[in-house]
Amino acid sequence: MDILTFIAGFVTLVSLIIIVGYDNDAHSLRILHKTIRTAHIIFILNVIYNLVMNFKEQFHQARAFRWCLDVLMLLTLLPLLYPHPDHPWLPWLEQILYSNKFNYLIVGIYGAVVFCAGIISVLGRRTNPSVILGCSFLFFIMLGSFLLMMPKCTNVDISYIDSLFVSTSAVSITGLSTVDVSTTFTPLGLLILALLIQIGGLGVLTFTSFFALFFSGNSSIYSQLMVRDMVYTRTMNNLLPTLLYILVFTLVIELMGAIAIFLCVHDTLGMSLSDELIFSGFHSLTAFMNAGFSNIEGGLSNPALLHSNQSIYIVASVLILAGGIGFPILVNLKTVAGRYLRRFVGLFTNRKRTAEPIHIYDVNTKVVLWSTLILFIISSALFFLFEHNNSLKGMSTYDQIVQSVFNSFVPRSSGFASVQPTGFLNITIVMMIVLMWIGGASQSTAGGIKVNTLAAVLLNLRSIILGRKDIAAFHRRISINSIRRANAVITLSIMTTVFYSMIVIALEPSLPVKELLYETVSALFTVGSSLGITDKLGDGTKVVLCTAMFIGRVGLLSLLMGIAYGVRPRHAKYPSGDIIIN
Repeated sequence: MDILTFIAGFVTLVSLIIIVGYDNDAHSLRILHKTIRTAHIIFILNVIYNLVMNFKEQFHQARAFRWCLDVLMLLTLLPLLYPHPDHPWLPWLEQILYSNKFNYLIVGIYGAVVFCAGIISVLGRRTNPSVILGCSFLFFIMLGSFLLMMPKCTNVDISYIDSLFVSTSAVSITGLSTVDVSTTFTPLGLLILALLIQIGGLGVLTFTSFFALFFSGNSSIYSQLMVRDMVYTRTMNNLLPTLLYILVFTLVIELMGAIAIFLCVHDTLGMSLSDELIFSGFHSLTAFMNAGFSNIEGGLSNPALLHSNQSIYIVASVLILAGGIGFPILVNLKTVAGRYLRRFVGLFTNRKRTAEPIHIYDVNTKVVLWSTLILFIISSALFFLFEHNNSLKGMSTYDQIVQSVFNSFVPRSSGFASVQPTGFLNITIVMMIVLMWIGGASQSTAGGIKVNTLAAVLLNLRSIILGRKDIAAFHRRISINSIRRANAVITLSIMTTVFYSMIVIALEPSLPVKELLYETVSALFTVGSSLGITDKLGDGTKVVLCTAMFIGRVGLLSLLMGIAYGVRPRHAKYPSGDIIIN
């Protein structure tokens, strides 16, 4: 029954996609409606089967939202059994229950839930986590490439290579595009693009695990351990609250960002109210997810925005910072806030204080926050120094400061452009490449090698220079394993940058090397910034950059560890020897 329901969920989602995205004739629509109705019946039978045969298990494991979903699914049975009443008792309720939109909505949600629950159950088979992560991103990249080509998603026909490139850029939250997003995609296409960005930013496993745990109430121990490590929570009991916190925090921040952006641009772009709402929601999402896509001509470099009161750039900077700080930091800050709140409440309730750990802030949190602050100050000051008489010339001092702050965040993964990089000085371009290489924090929506990695290597360098045996920060030692991983990440980043740069330069001999190198680094570290040559690339180069964006999102070290998964480690201990390092 579980297998049959899973298949029905997949078929339902595919059928709904075809109905929404394609112009179907009457015969095709009848077939699709019959297919969905068949899946609908399977869902109802599954609910009844679980209630009758597995009621005890359902009662103890299923959560409130699963019960609500089952009740709604049973309500959709009413139109099948009881004909449309001539004189309903409650007309408004009758209009809802007998509405095809309501029934299809419930069937679609139920299909998505059982499909995600089926995916997460695969994790219980002890499949390689890196393989699962990589395959999940590949699945949504391929799915997105087909969805974005649907007739109702585009205003003009686009090639599959362009669709694949945009889908890869969205799922890997990069922001590079070979087509003009503002003119190519319809509102439905922008919605699909936004969903791909959201899924790619939060992570496929976060979504599927949330559905499996929140609605079904069960999941294998192995899959829960994987998700626990991914969201950086220390106990299994906090797994569901942590997932819920991440999702709710994301949606709340994106909603607040959309409201703030709407207030910034209202009556300034000559848009209708609906277009302003779409603009605000889309840019809030892409800013927080560090994706860098824009649905207006020129993006954030649009003259109406660039010469406004600069408030939209301040809002975007805050959203980019919030998205690039990392979910582990957000989880730790939530824990710290909870402890301070309990202390405050304890002052008035005379409750006995329980023992708490001495260090309530993780060393990872302190390292990331301080590294981010230092990078922000240095990059903002340097950008202002380099560009105040160049690309920022003619602006007021306040506007130059805001643009310097905004452009110090942009190259660390967001990919937006307020001042076009084509006008930057060469020294600014070099700084941008370095910032793209560094990126944001680990397990965030940002790319790059991550500030955690850079901080670990610099701390190791300091210990070597000072002749210290231990590597310490904030009165705590950094584990050797962390230093080894940091060195491996930096080594691989240099190797892959050289490798991809050579391939792209070889494939595009007619384009300037500086632009190609900038484009390669932008794709590999999922930034999305460009010097204006993306639409001039050949199909072969586009495919190469697709692989670069995928590797940059999943992580080459994770992929290599996944390939080597299962190789038996050596247990022999060899004599030590020194290599001369000068």
